[in-house]
Amino acid sequence: MDSIITINDSKYPELLKKINDPPEKIYYKGDWDNKIFENCLGVVGSRRMTIYGKQITNQLVTRIAGAGVTIVSGFMYGIDATAHRAALNGEGKTVAVMPCGVDIIHPSYQKELYKKILETGGLIISEFEEGFPPDTWTYPKRNRIVAGLSKAVMVVEAAKKSGSLITADFAKKYKRKLFAVPGPLTSISSQGTAQLIKEEADIVTSPEDILDFYNIKSKFGKGSLKSFQDLNELEKKILKRLEQEPIEIDTLARFTGLPVSEINTTLSFMQLKSLIKEENGKYFKS
Repeated sequence: MDSIITINDSKYPELLKKINDPPEKIYYKGDWDNKIFENCLGVVGSRRMTIYGKQITNQLVTRIAGAGVTIVSGFMYGIDATAHRAALNGEGKTVAVMPCGVDIIHPSYQKELYKKILETGGLIISEFEEGFPPDTWTYPKRNRIVAGLSKAVMVVEAAKKSGSLITADFAKKYKRKLFAVPGPLTSISSQGTAQLIKEEADIVTSPEDILDFYNIKSKFGKGSLKSFQDLNELEKKILKRLEQEPIEIDTLARFTGLPVSEINTTLSFMQLKSLIKEENGKYFKS
């Protein structure tokens, strides 16, 4: 049987209790420790995540979670799952809010992520009892919990009719701080976030935008997570170019004036040092 916290329990999260329709019960897996709820950030975004969305979620959330902010999200594929993984990569804590019973891994292929969250001191929670299946109406119910647990919500990517905007609406309703990550104006996945910024959301351009709200200092200091210190000149040149946009190896070779073979060797070393990543034939900054 899953463990249960009721609304009258002293362990029930205080912030969640303050919304106008808090869940009467929270079912959970993991070792419940109320410290995990002291500084929560809801991170939501498109299931149809772009390369840009994945890159920026990793860059932001890894540092935010590493500084001590708990990342709360909905465990779905796309931005949700990426946010959970980025929190784990930053050696931080994360809470997955499920649209079903906590004994159901949904989506089922994310078993390893589910396991890793629990192994690292995180929580899997839901207001639905064991065996309760996900349904269309359970996702908005879950979204209100993501917003209710969080002092602030950050929307990374969202189309005009994205489910992420439902969470953003809950954040507004509950008087929570709302942040949005700007994206390419040509991307459908950025239309929703652009609208949030036009309305009232604060723009996020660095982890410090979030950490300043929580009055927390990053252990990495300001600026890029990957310092230029100890990099050779070619690595610095490549990183500066990748800050503009992801590009293919042939373009990097033309940019540097070096043979593809030499660039390929450098890129391999840079990947080993987690400075860059490769996806769909393009390289981008980690």
